[in-house]
Order: sequence, then C-alpha cells, then structure tokens
Amino acid sequence: MENNKKKNKNCGCWAVLRSSVIGGACSSSVSKHSANSIPRTSLVYDAATETRYLNASNREMCVQDEARVSSDTPHDTDPPTLTPAAENKVQRQLLQFTFHELKAATGNFRPDSILGEGGFGYVFKGWIDENGTAPAKPGSGITVAVKSLKPDGLQGHREWVAEVDFLGQLHHPNLVKLIGYCIEDDQRLLVYEFMTRGSLENHLFRRTIPLPWSNRIKISLGAAKGLAFLHGGPEPVIYRDFKTSNILLDSEYNAKLSDFGLAKAGPQGDKTHVSTRVVGTYGYAAPEYVMTGHLTSKSDVFSFGVVLLEILTGRRSMDKKRPSGEQNLVAWARPYLADKRKFYQLVDPRLELNYSVKGVQKIAQLAYMCLSRDPKSRPTMDEIVKALTPLQELNDLAILSNHSRLIQSGRRKKKLDGMQQLSYNHSRSIRESPLHSGRQHCK
Repeated sequence: MENNKKKNKNCGCWAVLRSSVIGGACSSSVSKHSANSIPRTSLVYDAATETRYLNASNREMCVQDEARVSSDTPHDTDPPTLTPAAENKVQRQLLQFTFHELKAATGNFRPDSILGEGGFGYVFKGWIDENGTAPAKPGSGITVAVKSLKPDGLQGHREWVAEVDFLGQLHHPNLVKLIGYCIEDDQRLLVYEFMTRGSLENHLFRRTIPLPWSNRIKISLGAAKGLAFLHGGPEPVIYRDFKTSNILLDSEYNAKLSDFGLAKAGPQGDKTHVSTRVVGTYGYAAPEYVMTGHLTSKSDVFSFGVVLLEILTGRRSMDKKRPSGEQNLVAWARPYLADKRKFYQLVDPRLELNYSVKGVQKIAQLAYMCLSRDPKSRPTMDEIVKALTPLQELNDLAILSNHSRLIQSGRRKKKLDGMQQLSYNHSRSIRESPLHSGRQHCK
C-alpha cells in the first residue's frame, strides 16, 4: 500500500517539467522493433541511412492524416493520477470547466461547429463568458476552441496530461493560450483561445489564393520565436511535433504553436540527449531521432527546416500524389538547396514573382542548415530567429527586379533603334543633297 502511494506521488498527472509527464515510473519502455519502427542499427547518420529513413517514411505515410510514428507501447495499465499539490497549482492558473458548460458553449458539440479533427478527437468552436466558465451565446463573450479527447486509450490521456502540464506553465506570445480544461469521468477536454485564421497548413495547401511572401516570413519568424522560447528556458522543452498543422494563426497572421501532447522535457545538466520512445510525424521527424531514440533540441530544428521548405515551395513534406522522386520534400529539395544557381526553382510557383530575391536566398540557406545530416551542425533556434528578423524589411521583389531589367532592356533597344534611325536619316540627307548629286553628275 505504501509503495502504491509512493508510485502515485511520483506519477502525478501534472508533474513538474523537470521530471516530465511521461517520465519516472510512468515512462514507457522501449520495446524491440515494432512494425512501424526503423531498426536502430547505427548511430551514424549518413546518406545511406537517410535514404533508408526516407523510403520507410514513404511506405508508412498516411494520405489523409499524416501517420505518427511510435516505436513502443506503454506497459503501464493505470493512467497517471493527479496529486493534490499539482491539482491546486493547475487550478490557480487554469479555469476548470464542467462538461455541461462546454457542451452548452459549443451548442451541444454541433457538427457545424467543428474546427478540425486529429488523432486525439475533434476541435469545436464555442463561446464562454468573459468573467468565468459559464457558456455564452454565439457571437458574444469570448470565442474559444474546445478540444475533445476520444475516450478510448491511455496514450491519448497521457498526451492530454502533457498538454495541460506544459501549456499550464508556459506562457509566450507565440504559444497558443490554454484557458482551461475539463476532466469528468471519462471526459477529457481542453479550452484554448480561438485562432481566427486557423492553421498554416490550410493557408499553404488548401487555399486557392497563395499565402503572400511577407506573411510567410512573418509566420516563420513567429514560429521560430516559439521554439526558441521552449529551448531557451531554465528547463528546456523539446516540442517534438513541429509541423504546419500545429502552427495556428490569429487575425494578423501571428503564429502560435499548439498541441503540446508530444512535448518532452529536455536534457538537464551534463546530459546531451533524452532517450525516449519515437513519436512524431513522418516527413518532419529528424532521421537520427527516428533511428536512435535520442531526442535533442536539434530534433526540433530539423522539423523547422522541413516547415521552412514547405513555406518556400508550397509543397507538403510528404505527398504520395507526386512522382516517386518527389514524394518526400526533403529528399527532392536537397540537391536544389545545395546549388545557389538552382534554389530559385524551389519557389512556390503560385507566388509567380511576388517574393523577395534575397529572402528566398536566405530561407533556402537556413533550410539547408536546419536539414544538415549532422545534428550538431544545425543552428540553434536563437540563431534562426536572428537570421529571420531582417527578412521582414526586404523589398527586393523579384517581379520588380525582373520588370526593371525588362524596362532597361527595352530602353537600350529603343536607344539603339533611335541611333540607327538617326544614322540612316543622316546618310539619306547627304545622298539627296544637291552638292552630293552634283558631284555624281560631274563624274
């Protein structure tokens, strides 16, 4: 009995970041290779192992919902429990809703109020009172997004717990704000601030009107600041699931990171990495992490590089509808990134020439560094923020420079034509002059 109490204490639902939600006695064991895992035969990451990783990614890719990778299954049968101290801490920082309140706030979870769907469940649009947890009439009070967890699985509950743990303690302009939660019986819900413009994924891949270049730069910088904040705190956090669908946008296209279900406390002290189960999304997860289970902040940097490529190209990280050599964005784009004469061929054609020439050059260079095969060679997120910041001020649009060249070319041609015409007229006037005619007659 005493041992059980100690175990519950160590496995508190809202444990401090230092011990991590899925750490300690609650941690998952690393199993032998599952059907979806890649054999961890080498710690060296070279071109051959990259090819093996990319091929595996293509095989396991899910067209509708990008498949999350996982190399083990939790062995514990009981979900983590909430310690009284942790519960008091969370209650002071977050609002605790009843299921009835959130049901009323979303109009009984109406299908037409669904904002999105993922492996966790549905996200509904709702309205709550400005001064509490009471539901409000649609269009009044505060607009919120309510995530409802599917009540079928321990792992889903663990991700829900991680979400509350991290977002309940971390606050930054580029992290989505968690307003509150609901935990009743088997119901698990989270209440977030409502992000007017939805996800970056929708704007890049599903909208007919291309996302303007200036907005792409602004979003890249905002997302980079969010990751830099996570990595740079006294207790570093590794996001582990950085992708376009997890970058939400407000009305001014300010980017905020969402979905912290897979976030993990980073290495402490003299530790270089965290050994953990392999989870994430194919096409975004760093290959060395998939192959070794060694998680570092540079794993997030690789994922950031993939998103930079998506922003630059307008292509998905994994797209099975494309030809075989172009299905994996990183594999297809890497040769172009390495050649300064070719990386302009990567630019989203829907932008036409409405992009910054220097901006494209810098984004391509950053993506190339983030996707380095050697994790230690990748830049830090602070360095990336510093590199992205000046790109907002660039006005050297390709359409202007190209138009300028055309104008200059036209002016040169017009001047040349004018000189030729002048020379012709001068020669003609000489030939037709009386003096010139008289000379010819004398001869």
